[in-house]
Amino acid sequence: MNQVSEQAVLQALSRIQDPDLHKDIVTLGFVKDLNITQGGEVSFRIVLTTPACPVKEQFADAAREHVGGIAGVTKVNVTMDAEVPKGRGFTDKTQMPGVQNIIAVSSGKGGVGKSTIAVNLAVALAQMGAKVGLMDMDVYGPNVPIMLGIALEQPKVYVNKLIPVEAHGIKVMSMALLQPGDKPMIVRGPILHGLVRQFLTDVVWGELDYLIVDMPPGTGDVQLSLAQLVPVQGAILVTTPQEVSLSDVRRAFRMFETVNVPVLGIVENMSYFIAPDTGARYNIFGEGGGARLADEYDANFLGSVPLGIEVREGGDCGVPVVVSHPDSPQAKALKIIAEEVARQVSIEALKPELVVLKKGL
Repeated sequence: MNQVSEQAVLQALSRIQDPDLHKDIVTLGFVKDLNITQGGEVSFRIVLTTPACPVKEQFADAAREHVGGIAGVTKVNVTMDAEVPKGRGFTDKTQMPGVQNIIAVSSGKGGVGKSTIAVNLAVALAQMGAKVGLMDMDVYGPNVPIMLGIALEQPKVYVNKLIPVEAHGIKVMSMALLQPGDKPMIVRGPILHGLVRQFLTDVVWGELDYLIVDMPPGTGDVQLSLAQLVPVQGAILVTTPQEVSLSDVRRAFRMFETVNVPVLGIVENMSYFIAPDTGARYNIFGEGGGARLADEYDANFLGSVPLGIEVREGGDCGVPVVVSHPDSPQAKALKIIAEEVARQVSIEALKPELVVLKKGL
């Protein structure tokens, strides 16, 4: 029996194209630990850019089919793995060395469900196998601990550093954990800048694929401080369909452009309501506003989330809807959005490498 060559295996695997990066998985360096035995057994890993990759199983099936068709191959062992790439601007000297990507979840106005999206996005990414942190920087209205069921907990201190509280598979830090109760936060801009710095550098976040930052509404000091202190991989803008919300998101879009933070995409929350008794659909806040806004600014439309009592119940009882009602339309929509966010983060992170690849062709 002829020995199967490494070149033949790589040539077969080069037929598999990444649909987002528009290169084959061999050129992209996704194939690792290739081993071929004398008996024709071929083993290798395919290391994707996110554990939330929706085409993971298709890649595995295609790899088995293409490699299995090589003469002399008796068995194909494929291990699917993921290594989230380090975001743009991140180096080993960055203030947060263990964090690969920082993603801001923002909105132009309050009341659009921004924190709900941030919480469920973080938990959904963790469910897919990613290491996720959630930083609640909505200082004036920090509701994240309530939504995660940890409102009565307090972070521990270790060597003058805060240890995040863990809930539903994610690490969490919020001003509400440090100052529980109904005492208001009355702070000015310079103090806000210091709070952002402390949450970034005085918290033991550890190794994270994604740090989701729940921003306060508007285009103020917290947004500017975050952009100045650390490289932000991108922003997600949350809106509802009506024009008053869309006009505020336009301002937020321009603000992130000004501070050189790419907008990963737009999420439309409270898109519509399906009556449980009749199944009729009601566009309570209008229709299609988020998609139109994405078209207007040539941005990605990440998805829409319908209204549902499950979301409100999950937020009130501290169990996010992707955990409490995983098969609900809301949870399914949020999981698709999480996959799309992971895709866009990987595309953004690998842009410099893709430019180099193009120049080398």
